[in-house]
Amino acid sequence: MAENLPRHPFLQGLSKHRGAPPTAVVIFGASGDLTMRKLIPAVYNLAVDNLLPADFHLIGYGRKPIPDDEFRTLAGQAVKEFSRREMNPEIWGRVVSRTTYVAGAYDDRSAFDRLAKQLDDIERRLGREVQPLFYISTPPSVFDSVLRNLGASGLAARHLGKSHHAKVVIEKPFGRDLTSAMELNRVIRSVFEEHQVYRIDHYLGKETVQDLLVQRFANAIFEPLWNRNFIDSVQITVAEEVGVGSRGGYYEQSGALRDMIQNHTMQLLALTAMEPPGSLDAEAVRDEKVKVLKAIQPLRLGRDGDVARAQYASGLLGGRPARGYLEEEGIAPASATETYAAIRLSINNWRWQGVPFYLRSGKRMARRVTEIAIQFKRPPGTLFAEGDRFNLAPNTLAFQIQPDEGLNLVLNGKVPGLETRTQPVKMNFRYSATYGSNTPEAYERLVLDAMIGDGTLFIRGDEAETSWKLYTPVLDAWAAAGRDGMDAYAAGSWGPALGDALMLRPHHHWRKP
Repeated sequence: MAENLPRHPFLQGLSKHRGAPPTAVVIFGASGDLTMRKLIPAVYNLAVDNLLPADFHLIGYGRKPIPDDEFRTLAGQAVKEFSRREMNPEIWGRVVSRTTYVAGAYDDRSAFDRLAKQLDDIERRLGREVQPLFYISTPPSVFDSVLRNLGASGLAARHLGKSHHAKVVIEKPFGRDLTSAMELNRVIRSVFEEHQVYRIDHYLGKETVQDLLVQRFANAIFEPLWNRNFIDSVQITVAEEVGVGSRGGYYEQSGALRDMIQNHTMQLLALTAMEPPGSLDAEAVRDEKVKVLKAIQPLRLGRDGDVARAQYASGLLGGRPARGYLEEEGIAPASATETYAAIRLSINNWRWQGVPFYLRSGKRMARRVTEIAIQFKRPPGTLFAEGDRFNLAPNTLAFQIQPDEGLNLVLNGKVPGLETRTQPVKMNFRYSATYGSNTPEAYERLVLDAMIGDGTLFIRGDEAETSWKLYTPVLDAWAAAGRDGMDAYAAGSWGPALGDALMLRPHHHWRKP
């Protein structure tokens, strides 16, 4: 029986702090782009770091019939092409030897029964129970089918009540509006209990996002200043150089507000603005995130409102011509889908009353960057005024999430010389310079957290609904208006005039990261 089995190679050097029970990760949508580019390389790198649990198994599930050997070959090619580390044949051999594939439609109950039998067979060979982790990496149109069949087959309730109970990871988009998000939550809760569910936003797995909490709560020089008395405004930018490319059909159904603002950008805002949690327990952190999201005031629409939208037009990017959104493949000639959205938010609580939060996200912008910038209030200028000019720059603390992870602090310094003149100077910290460039990918952290049952960096159901409640009226208004109110911006620029005007009314300006 189990005591006579050879010691599993993943036990050697396993981190006791991060150890997970024996686990079978089942990836729905196993031949898809996300699986090959991110999930399988994440599993491999966890194996390199000795963080996979003992008796780890990987099962791919997809509609396309693929023999086990072929799926293993595809997985190996994905590791070679997309892993941040070169493939170590010995380590990969341990993973691939326990990798299999199940073919079946997502609405085929009998295929889910075959999946359950495969898990039974694994447990029988091992002589012990195995935690199933179901990762739904499929188009959202089949979320419902996968979830219902996980329930009908008994897979969702597998080992429920034990520490190694079944878990499910659900990729975004989590709904298209408040109604669809509530319906998806209803389906999930009819099959799984909330503590089994891990709604994933990969931004929360990025090192700099996690470092935001450390900077806030582990440094006495920041937290006392983190309020309306010292902070003038907050800017969060998620900019992309790329256009929609071959994803025009998908993007036409999405747009910048759904694709970036409602999820990624709001997660960054919640971590920036939330109150200190009582502990780093998952529910304590998520409780505070929900509180701050609920304190956001409804967005004003129309002229002089709190929102702006635009589409990229033709322009120059890196010195090369770039075509406009309406010229892209699969885009309707009169499309009203925004490729840029900017939002001005007000948080109605003691800490942030009167401090505007500016959010923007767009495609075909000047460069790829994700940044949170905390702009502090200007100091009194009486000592260093030059004639009638007030020349002191505001202090700014900027967290750069990607591509060059780190943070910088802008201070005022004296320019060398016989006159007293000031100039902004920047203090930089970069992860690559301090720790090396080979930092873990976000999916490595999130897959590991799901296996060990740590939900801190995942989104709770009420959190998703609260965010959609804020933005659904905006989406409805834009849908009714069609192209009325749609601005344009040149590809390779930092966005449209309407986005700039959103800040000029309170006398602010967008940073150029």
